[in-house]
Amino acid sequence: MSRETKETSQAHGQPPITRQQGEDSFNQPHSTKLVHFYAHPWTQILLISVICFCLPGIYNALSGIGGSGQVDPTVAANATVALLSTTAATALFIAGPIFSWVGPRICFLIGGWTYALYTGSLLHFNHHAEGPFVIASGAILGIGASFIWIVHGAIITTYVDESQKGRAIAVLWIIFNLGGGIGSLVSFGLNYNSKSGTVTDSTYVALLVIMVFGYFLGFFICSPSRIRLAQLHNAVETEKRSVKGTIIMAIKTVTKWRVACMIPLFYSANVFYSYQQNEVNGRTFNIRTRSLNGALYWIAQMLGGLIIGLILDMPWLSRSMRARIGWAVLIVTGMAIWGGGYAFQLWENKRIAAGHIQDTDYTQGSISAGPILLYIFYGGYDALWQGFAYWLIGTESNSSARAAILVGAYKTFQAAGGAMAWRINALHTSALTQLGMNWGLCIGSLVVALPMVWTVSNHTAVEVEARYEGEKQKPDLKTVDDMDV
Repeated sequence: MSRETKETSQAHGQPPITRQQGEDSFNQPHSTKLVHFYAHPWTQILLISVICFCLPGIYNALSGIGGSGQVDPTVAANATVALLSTTAATALFIAGPIFSWVGPRICFLIGGWTYALYTGSLLHFNHHAEGPFVIASGAILGIGASFIWIVHGAIITTYVDESQKGRAIAVLWIIFNLGGGIGSLVSFGLNYNSKSGTVTDSTYVALLVIMVFGYFLGFFICSPSRIRLAQLHNAVETEKRSVKGTIIMAIKTVTKWRVACMIPLFYSANVFYSYQQNEVNGRTFNIRTRSLNGALYWIAQMLGGLIIGLILDMPWLSRSMRARIGWAVLIVTGMAIWGGGYAFQLWENKRIAAGHIQDTDYTQGSISAGPILLYIFYGGYDALWQGFAYWLIGTESNSSARAAILVGAYKTFQAAGGAMAWRINALHTSALTQLGMNWGLCIGSLVVALPMVWTVSNHTAVEVEARYEGEKQKPDLKTVDDMDV
């Protein structure tokens, strides 16, 4: 409790409020059922999940079509490079600290509108073919996306009890990827009879409307200090308010050896998108099948998110054991899926050499079944990977501010890896080389992360939050509870 709170209590003739009294009052019902419902952890988890459905979920539906629905995927690839580059530049040391100062709602409102801007630029490109506008919009979206992902990451890793973090990630991943699935199905219906290589204007307009709706939902995001969760409030009491304190916290957080072990895992989290979307889906199938595959890809993400969430929340196992099992699942499934991808690419290279490009339809079962199934497994593996990464972040801290820094590090290195991969794709590097790069990075990063995984603790103690890396908290330090966020 801050000195200001004590002085205010005494000025009104009331005894000072102790921490125990504060916790007891925290556990009492709110003045109204509506406020109680609004500040419930799972209400906020569901809210941020629906928002992700409307924004990055619909964006994924668009990009998953292949080349964002354009004949020439080069413009979309370069826009994605710009997007990921600006995300990498802003997520850790700009968006993360801003989250600590202004809270999740303002952070979201800063960045949420940029998704609609990017979709509008693609609609504009359909008529005027102005590539620079699309690329500039992608760069702006990268800045906005860094704020969105940090808000969502901080919420799903700290707004629920430690024993429920896997489920929170699973719920987010299911609802979020439902956006990609529904968006792709909408595109499939609108382009079912299309003979061109680009999607219709109505596709872009429909997706744009959903994104605008998602942005306005952001006004209902709740700050950490109002969430009814004792573990979160205990962590909030250790968060530093000053600019200097936030910078020190960020540096100490990202320089821990445990976080360093996760950096390759972060870097590899998006490297396979460019290959899977543009080479596997974009070059193999016609436009309506690409849309159908996009829906199946994101539906597989939903199933993968559910599976990894259940594995990481198994109540009969300790948290340290769940971490090791999650790691083993990623290694085994990764080797099997990428091995299948290698066999597909050898087959696909022969087809391309024979002039078969973007001509496979889902109705050609003997040809399309195997590649479609592989693309589904690619989607499921992505969910396993990202769910595991977020869960590991959640084992490091129960503080929203520190989680925002960790998620910022995740998105920075993830974006850097993705930008590298999209640039390689835009340079028309051979598909087999891209596959080999993705396979090696994924398995190699899991090996590097093993020491951190092996030493995951069974509980993140309040004392660890209060004395981060053994540094004692000063008694007169202001906390986030002193702020009006």
